Amino acid sequence: MNTLRFYPEFIRKEYERNIKNSGEEISPEKKHNQIIFIALLITVISSTAFLFLKISINYSFAVFILINLYFYFRISLKASSNIKRMEGIFPDVISLMSSNLRAGITIERSFLLSARPEFFPLDKEIEKAGKEIATGKDIIYVFKKMSERIDSEKISKIITLIISGLKSGGNISDLLEETSRNMKEKEVLEKKAAANIVMYVMFIFFAVGIGAPVLFGLSSVLVETVISLSSRIPEVGTANIQMPLTFNKVSISLNFIIFFSLIFMIVTDFISCFVMGLVNKGEGKTGLKWFVPLVVLSTSIFFAIRIFLSKIMLGVLEIK
Repeated sequence: MNTLRFYPEFIRKEYERNIKNSGEEISPEKKHNQIIFIALLITVISSTAFLFLKISINYSFAVFILINLYFYFRISLKASSNIKRMEGIFPDVISLMSSNLRAGITIERSFLLSARPEFFPLDKEIEKAGKEIATGKDIIYVFKKMSERIDSEKISKIITLIISGLKSGGNISDLLEETSRNMKEKEVLEKKAAANIVMYVMFIFFAVGIGAPVLFGLSSVLVETVISLSSRIPEVGTANIQMPLTFNKVSISLNFIIFFSLIFMIVTDFISCFVMGLVNKGEGKTGLKWFVPLVVLSTSIFFAIRIFLSKIMLGVLEIK
């Protein structure tokens, strides 16, 4: 059974692409079937726990959705990590190929010798391309198919440049060496640019992970104090008494304020992770690795501020 077919077409294609790029040995259909089985198993276990704890079983559906989202983002991040690793290795691969060609080794042999274990996960693609060239396939065709399998925009552009050089009759060893040098220079410039924007990432992390929980903690304690004060105000029953200031009881619930603060912080953390990933790596989903630490930090600070300030404020009110 192919459970991927239940998704809309654009989500299904993205899921299949991420599973392939993540380096999974099995087909996307089998991998997704495994994910659905694990999600259903965890949902059944959680439903049983909810029944014993007398919690609404409707939360089981939310558990099923969250498990699927977890695996989706995990596979997506793994695919992005593999592609980034390939892009970082590719300059060394084509530089080694250039050296092999200058040493008088044939082009298909140069490909096969470049498939070293330290070039994982690119070594398998190189080995496959070398075998295709050795069987008599055109080198331009092999390069194009390799570009499609890797599914990296940066590598695709470099391969297109190499193909253009091959078609124009250039020296392939010089072309590969020059391309490798340019890619390394570009990588150095990207690292320098990334170093310059670290302060922006730190500012976002500080504002979301520390600043927001402190403010939400202060506001929740303020609401709790106001509720406590309003409960002590005597009711004014006579209309003849003129009061310069009226203060009615606060009808808002403290639990509502706490749940609102937690939900707002978690949503803000999620969006901020995308912003940090976009600023730091140029891809929003790479920032999701900070989501769990950010949620743990923000919620911990929120409850720590609440416990500390509520004891002080309520203690002062009791004294008075």
